[in-house]
Amino acid sequence: MKQALRKILATIVCAGLVATSAPAQREATRTRAAQKTTNHAPKLVVVLVVDQMRGDYIERYGHQWTKGLRRLVKQGAWYRQAAYTYMNTITCAGHATISTGSIPATHGVILNAWWDRETGKQVSCTEDPKARTISYGAPAIGAHSAFRLEVPTLADELRAQLDGNARVVTMAVKARAAIMLAGHRADAATWFDAGSGAWVTTSAFTAAPVPFVESFLKSHPVERDFGKVWTRVLPESAYLFKDAEAGERPPEGWSEVFPHPLEGKSEKPDAQFYRLWAESPFADAYVGEMAAATVDALGLGKGPGTDYLAMSFGALDSVGHAFGPQSHEVQDTLVRLDETIGKLLAHLDHAVGAKNYVVAFSADHGVAPIPEQMMGEGIEAGRVATSDVIARVEKAMEPLLGAGKHVARMTYPDLYFMSGVYAKLQADATAMAAVKEAIRGVPGVWRVYRSEELENAKGSGDAIMRAIALSYYPGRSGDMVVVPKPYWFLVNEAKSVPAGSATTHGTPHGYDQHVPVILMGNGIKGGEYLNAASPADIAPTLAFLCAITLARADGRVLAEALEMPRSADIKATMPSESVKKQ
Repeated sequence: MKQALRKILATIVCAGLVATSAPAQREATRTRAAQKTTNHAPKLVVVLVVDQMRGDYIERYGHQWTKGLRRLVKQGAWYRQAAYTYMNTITCAGHATISTGSIPATHGVILNAWWDRETGKQVSCTEDPKARTISYGAPAIGAHSAFRLEVPTLADELRAQLDGNARVVTMAVKARAAIMLAGHRADAATWFDAGSGAWVTTSAFTAAPVPFVESFLKSHPVERDFGKVWTRVLPESAYLFKDAEAGERPPEGWSEVFPHPLEGKSEKPDAQFYRLWAESPFADAYVGEMAAATVDALGLGKGPGTDYLAMSFGALDSVGHAFGPQSHEVQDTLVRLDETIGKLLAHLDHAVGAKNYVVAFSADHGVAPIPEQMMGEGIEAGRVATSDVIARVEKAMEPLLGAGKHVARMTYPDLYFMSGVYAKLQADATAMAAVKEAIRGVPGVWRVYRSEELENAKGSGDAIMRAIALSYYPGRSGDMVVVPKPYWFLVNEAKSVPAGSATTHGTPHGYDQHVPVILMGNGIKGGEYLNAASPADIAPTLAFLCAITLARADGRVLAEALEMPRSADIKATMPSESVKKQ
């Protein structure tokens, strides 16, 4: 795969060799990079991702924002109807789509984890047996890279096409967020390992700890927040919903109501403290602080090319899973994030210059309401246990293959059969129909699709089938795909027990697909736009502003939101006649 990636990058960078010699082309590239930066290309590209931020949060909670989020909405190009076009609205897939401009059917990152048929085990989207973890603190388990990402990211393309003049830095609490925003190479990609309490990176990006990251982490220990308490930042009367709604499932160490202490099971920082810290707004504030320090340490936005800084704020996802979208915790997290992003933007204004950077703001997915709350409103909702689906499939398979284990794994929404089993199903129309009917008989299941139905369905007139096909990647996706009804979702356990999430995401329904897309800064015309848009449009638009080409983008350039450069500026970025004649 890496060899294929190198070929893709080489093809893009070297396409002009047909017309010019290699020395002339290299000189032309350097000329374009320098002149673009001087004229109208941004000196710094900033990508801000808020994990699990629904698009309607802006209308619902935005009146309470006064700083960063407010500035993005008021000064940026806000696409009010932006939404993912595919079904698998999941963290790893969403971050990969934002960074590449392509959909899961193209970039190959279908879920956070999937069943690997070759090894016969579950694999995460970033785990890499050939990589090793590089810790800035205590030893951490696991190793990661973007080797399963099948296309280059915007950051990869910047490095390749701007003759090495782009510096790439990403950070997040989640490994999959930091890695997918970076891609296959980065000057620094850093994330938090809650199990050890250490910030880490991987040998895929560096052979040793990165000095400026190491320096920041030593002077800003996470442990400084031990013993602090997360309380409401606004008066209690300012919150729109009850503090303890039906179905909430707070993590161990917290209750359904404020306040939420950042403590462990002992008198010093331990695994519970690190986990709670990573799920709180304190972690978001830390990521913002790290980003600002990175700008200063590396002088981002002051080099000869266009630099790239991306981060993912993950607290909203953890809070949303536990307390749901209609909670004091979600509302409070957003108010605090408004403050965090406001500080970061103010720092960028001072350090880089407001006219020298461009910001893209989005989310990797939305989230469903808590089922118990929907049922309380008289709307059908619930959780589907994957074990129920598997049990019904196994029973339906008995007439064909007898009793036994025929299902290898179900990782929502994908159902994987044991080796050779699905081929036998395909050869027996009666058995296939029986299995599909058995799955559809599970309460909460809406539709079932066979893999062969999806391979050529990207242009289907059925919106749901099309969304599933856009998430389908041969060899990784399941033999069958199960779609829940609106306000239902599949989980490993459907019982109302303290453990697990109150709600989740990952469906083709509006509450999961609708997310913000906002662009602000260099080259952007502010305003509210009702045009069709998707997070897949972010990378193509940023690439256009930086005068580079993406290898396999599915999104479009959001041209209506761009301040087009004058023709004189365009001419100034082209190679001189003397260069052309060499």
